[in-house]
Amino acid sequence: MEASFWDGKRAPGVADQIDLDKFKNLGEVIEHAVHKYGDRPAYTSMGRTVTFHEIDRLSTEFAAYLQNHTTLKPGDSIAIQLPNLLQYPVVVYGAIKAGLIIVNTNPLYTAREMKHQFTDSGAKALVCLNVVGHLVEDIIQDTPIKHLIVTELADLLPWPKRSLINLAVKHVKKMVPSYKLPQALSFNQAMKLGSKSRFSKPISPGADDVAVLQYTGGTTGVAKGAMLTQRNLVSNVLQTASVLSQTDENGVPLAKPDGNTAIAPLPLYHIYAFTVHLMAFFQLGGHSVLIANPRDMDTFVKALKPHKMNIFIGLNTLFVGLMNHPEFKDLDFSELQLTMSGGTALQEAVANRWKDMTGCTISEGYGLSETSPVVSLNPAGSYSKLGTVGLPMSGTALKTIDDQGNELPLGERGELCVKGPQVMKGYWMRPEATAEVIDDEGWFKTGDVAILDDEGYVKIVDRVKDMVLVSGFNVYPNEVEDIVSKHDKVQNCAVIGVPDEKTGEAVKLFIIPGDKSLTAEEVNEYCRLNLTAYKIPKQVEFRDELPTTPVGKILRKDLRAEEMKKREAAS
Repeated sequence: MEASFWDGKRAPGVADQIDLDKFKNLGEVIEHAVHKYGDRPAYTSMGRTVTFHEIDRLSTEFAAYLQNHTTLKPGDSIAIQLPNLLQYPVVVYGAIKAGLIIVNTNPLYTAREMKHQFTDSGAKALVCLNVVGHLVEDIIQDTPIKHLIVTELADLLPWPKRSLINLAVKHVKKMVPSYKLPQALSFNQAMKLGSKSRFSKPISPGADDVAVLQYTGGTTGVAKGAMLTQRNLVSNVLQTASVLSQTDENGVPLAKPDGNTAIAPLPLYHIYAFTVHLMAFFQLGGHSVLIANPRDMDTFVKALKPHKMNIFIGLNTLFVGLMNHPEFKDLDFSELQLTMSGGTALQEAVANRWKDMTGCTISEGYGLSETSPVVSLNPAGSYSKLGTVGLPMSGTALKTIDDQGNELPLGERGELCVKGPQVMKGYWMRPEATAEVIDDEGWFKTGDVAILDDEGYVKIVDRVKDMVLVSGFNVYPNEVEDIVSKHDKVQNCAVIGVPDEKTGEAVKLFIIPGDKSLTAEEVNEYCRLNLTAYKIPKQVEFRDELPTTPVGKILRKDLRAEEMKKREAAS
């Protein structure tokens, strides 16, 4: 083919274009689903299942609380810092109904990371789990947060199960460090107030209004808020639904067109799970089984046993962990039609083992926070091409460029660029950073090196920047280096990613100590206090010097080359 970018046919049964006017905003997506699916199950968490009507009632009560008992107005931001619990869709849908901007926040963040995100986003409210209350106490006075709602793990479960679990979490497992937040309101108090208040539907937001601030390092640097508009997210919902509704050449659905039971272990604060479970599956009448702690494999497998799953959403490390569990192979996979993988590279051996164990092919996809997130996805069944991240979504054009920005022919590797309705509006309050990644024609530069084949399938082969991908989470060397360099015994440092069997990549830290008494244990303890767990270096190496340019810039590529030589010599 002579074209230098791909905007051609999708898989059979997947539309080339979608009707972007089907829904004006996310509120309409929710309303449509509730009206259409009513008494079907929508979410299950910790043994409780709620229907579409029930989640609509609960979220309306929360919206009424926001309207009548806070100073929040449409267009204000609300931060949500929760694991996968029923409270998440209740708060998200309630915030959408009240016209607020959602700021998804990782509940594993340190106080420093929380302070940056809350301050940068201008969040005026926070809904968080009580296990982070002590961190909120440390930073809340330095943030714009005016309204604080604290929930406990089992708050939406029936009594007495609710009380038993919440007491066990506090006093038996001792998971809740003590804190003092006299200004905080409990989640159930907020819900009670909302149930006695009137909800008034605000003016519907426009297509270009920001719906979500999704924080990401982008391609470099400190975390920035990707402004995802109503149109961005609605488009990606419809694009994802189009692939999920795919048919074969005879028009026969490859998966159930709606009403699927989907397993949701990936965190809802991550834009991948947020869009797929809270929006796309919901719009199709799907039932999402929320897994609060996927690292607890025993509880995870136990939660799967009551369900005949149709769709499973995961990533490479999660698949490995499950398949290594002795009881996983005994689950009922008879109705599993689609397994989706994203966030980190899918290993061929893992995909083959999953197919042998479950009978279902893994469809790998690709996306970024800046693209709402899905850019491409392997279709189901025989149309899936292992080793690629699939075909571009409906209405999405892709191209690769060289270092000078010139378009490359299909088949040549270069930086992947995306153009489509799901591409973000820009970075929050960072026009210069936005201009670096989105050109005048709307092409977004992903920072990833890819190859587009002549059928349109995308293969990600490398990354332009130095980002490290740990179990699907982005780790930015600049951030880790900035923290470590503040240690009074560190003279200089550098961070790279190294291969890791469990997490895909791991963080390796090189240090030139200013004080020879510095130990790796001391460094790790310091990092644990200042960095989320997946950002903490797994390997620490002390050196007398680091490779640098003539002006003193550390050459990470030289460090990576050294590590590669070590691995080659060892093999």
